[in-house]
Amino acid sequence: MKMRQIVAFLLLTVTVACAVNPATGRRELMLVSESQEIQMGRDSDPQVVAAYGLVDDPQLQEYVSDIGQRMARISERPDLPWSFKVVDESVVNAFALPGGFIYVTRGILAHFNNEAELAGVLGHEIGHVTARHSASQMSRQQLQQVALVGGMIASERFREYGGVAAAGLQLMNLSYSRDDELQSDRLGVRYMSQTGYDVDELIGVFEMLATVSGSAEGARAPEWQLTHPYPENREDQIRNEIVTTGVSREGTVGRDRYLDMIDGLVWGPNPRNGYFEGSRFFHPDLAFELTFPAGWQTVNQTQMVAAISPQENAVVMLALVPDATSADAAMDDFLAAEGIRGGNVSSGTASGGVSLVRANFDVTTDNGQLRGEVAFLDYGGNVYRILGYASSADWSQWATSVRSTIGSFGAVTDPRVLNVQPQRLDIVTINQPMSLNSYIQQNPQPVDAEVLARLNRTQPGGVLSAGTRLKVVVGDRPGN
Repeated sequence: MKMRQIVAFLLLTVTVACAVNPATGRRELMLVSESQEIQMGRDSDPQVVAAYGLVDDPQLQEYVSDIGQRMARISERPDLPWSFKVVDESVVNAFALPGGFIYVTRGILAHFNNEAELAGVLGHEIGHVTARHSASQMSRQQLQQVALVGGMIASERFREYGGVAAAGLQLMNLSYSRDDELQSDRLGVRYMSQTGYDVDELIGVFEMLATVSGSAEGARAPEWQLTHPYPENREDQIRNEIVTTGVSREGTVGRDRYLDMIDGLVWGPNPRNGYFEGSRFFHPDLAFELTFPAGWQTVNQTQMVAAISPQENAVVMLALVPDATSADAAMDDFLAAEGIRGGNVSSGTASGGVSLVRANFDVTTDNGQLRGEVAFLDYGGNVYRILGYASSADWSQWATSVRSTIGSFGAVTDPRVLNVQPQRLDIVTINQPMSLNSYIQQNPQPVDAEVLARLNRTQPGGVLSAGTRLKVVVGDRPGN
């Protein structure tokens, strides 16, 4: 009886929630409304911007946004609050949030060869939104969860194999993700064609992705374990899509305009956002430094810098405390948080003379009891938090290292650090036929020939014709 009731409920849900997909015209399960999609995107957009930061180039931001908006206007959902932003991240990536919020990294912009390639990727991300892939995935997962729980309630034997069933659903959802990617590729071709871009240029994007990901070397997981199909398989599908749909294969490429727009773009990690020299961390814009324990694995993110012990059983991290009025007030808020049991609060100074307040604490988590030390510092008009912790059993092993890191916080006055600049792309034109290797011999570069070859879609020994515009890298990279 329970199972019949569950099945009846599921059938009712599917009947009520089926909707027409605006991009494909097919009816499909949909438990998320358009207004909910938009709200999810609006809620998440500030978090994305805070996590990555935006590239400080209004002209480039407007350029990318104009291309995206033109494509969005001819899509099946032109009335969404479309937004296109370039985030300050060096990895090759682009992604979309529900409701029309789309982001490309400066890392992927550096690897495009022309405007049509950029348009193809923007069209792909627009396709994710118009086909409601995020909303569809959430709807499937909700329904699957109801079915899985219902089966475990109704059947003892099903409970026995519930873990296997859950794993099977995960693999099935990976397949859906790959299908979504392929569908977005096809939609990207549609939007490129309708806005007058050369659709063949999208093929170059997949060739670039295959090279950047190292897939040409074959060291990768099987495709069925991935959310995205292999780039070469996507390339084959797009070639077939272009032929079978009969879309125009003539259109704008926009190489010179695009290269002009990315001339001077920051390349690689931006040291103005902080950088490491060994275990020593410097932040030029905020003018402070901090030394983490030697031998720990370090990570530098927009909102946090941290280190993890070699055994991965301890962490120490530094972050800004937004909206904090003082170190004392921030400490009070921390110790008042649910689950935190703090020891005595003491005042003092770091080695550079920066005043701080510090306290030991214990906290119970789902993974057991943690113990650590926290310090708050007033410096340069900001309040910083340095937090170190480990399991209660391991804390004594790492307590001294955490305290040493806290005490190392200090001001930076060294002009070498304060004036450090990032590496940037420079667009140059060669005036005679030569190979990339020959160019590098005549014009030494701060990056390897293989890096420049990937950026320019060429081989180090291949001959380049006179008048070819090259992307090269200028400037020295600080730190490690």
